Amino acid sequence: MRKLVAVKPREAAIKEYEDRPVQSNEVRVKVEFASPKHGTELADFRGTTPFIDGKFDDEWKIFVERDPEEPRGIEFGDLPLGNMFVGTVTEAGADVTEFAVGDRVCSYGPIKETQIVNAVDNYKLRKMSKEASAKNAVCYDPAQFALGAIRDANVRPGDYVVVIGLGAIGQIAAQIAVKLGAGTVIAIDPIEHRREIAGKNGVHYVLDNTACDAGYEIKRLTDKLGADVIIETSGNMYALQSALKGLAYGGTIAYAAFAKPFPAGLWLGQEAHYNYGKIIFSRACSEPNPEYPRWNRKRIENVVWDMLMNGYLNCEDIIYPVISFEESAEGFCKYVDRCPEQSIKLGITFEA
Repeated sequence: MRKLVAVKPREAAIKEYEDRPVQSNEVRVKVEFASPKHGTELADFRGTTPFIDGKFDDEWKIFVERDPEEPRGIEFGDLPLGNMFVGTVTEAGADVTEFAVGDRVCSYGPIKETQIVNAVDNYKLRKMSKEASAKNAVCYDPAQFALGAIRDANVRPGDYVVVIGLGAIGQIAAQIAVKLGAGTVIAIDPIEHRREIAGKNGVHYVLDNTACDAGYEIKRLTDKLGADVIIETSGNMYALQSALKGLAYGGTIAYAAFAKPFPAGLWLGQEAHYNYGKIIFSRACSEPNPEYPRWNRKRIENVVWDMLMNGYLNCEDIIYPVISFEESAEGFCKYVDRCPEQSIKLGITFEA
């Protein structure tokens, strides 16, 4: 069996592995389709994540340094790459009752030819029909953060909504805003292909932030009022500056990006100071959810899975490009790391 790993920062390779026996609570899955993340996973791949030498202390709710004797948060050499997979169950343990050989499933996991997954009381292992879209299924993860940002920002029918950054999370957030009946939805990204996909899925206006003053254009397109809600997924300092400029008085920015340290230049003494804006740092997997106990991550996951499987969301064009597993080492380096402008969310196919 073979898998995709990071052997060193910014270098991927396909390696062989031995599959272990399946335990009584597990299933073995032959993978047909998989996809990586393009945000937090890229920080791992580049070796820039704060989790290498730091960790989040759940008691203090702050990042702290790892003790010298602790393992690092990221260890290269055999570091798995990948986030979601779709495949068929080929073996089931004795205690598994909800899944059977032949079932088509989706779950979290790295990019590899087989997966062994807990199949007892595991709602994250999702059963899907033979006809269901694998491209929609592997958007299960970004859809959660898109829905979380939409809910955190309280998007309502008639609102002026802006989505900055048209990766998978931004594309899905824009689709949801349109379907909720937002009065105007504006999508902003410097990459033409991403803007085209957003427009195809119902966004009213698309802006190239490298060719205009995006904050000013938001105000112009909303008759000087500004956006009620801005969902920021890019993590770029200039995007946040544009969001503060384009935000309506008392409006909300749902900051869904996992940003890197900003350089000097962010100016909070202009529109941010005058317009009484709110920034919510949105993360669908942080518990308790702001609407706990009615909402938690499990409910968010259940909702987006239904959206993906019943056709409410369309992710066919978001998974782009699609390459073979044989090309995955070079393809990951190219489309996720070196040339992200040539992709939205990379798809990887396996031989039948």
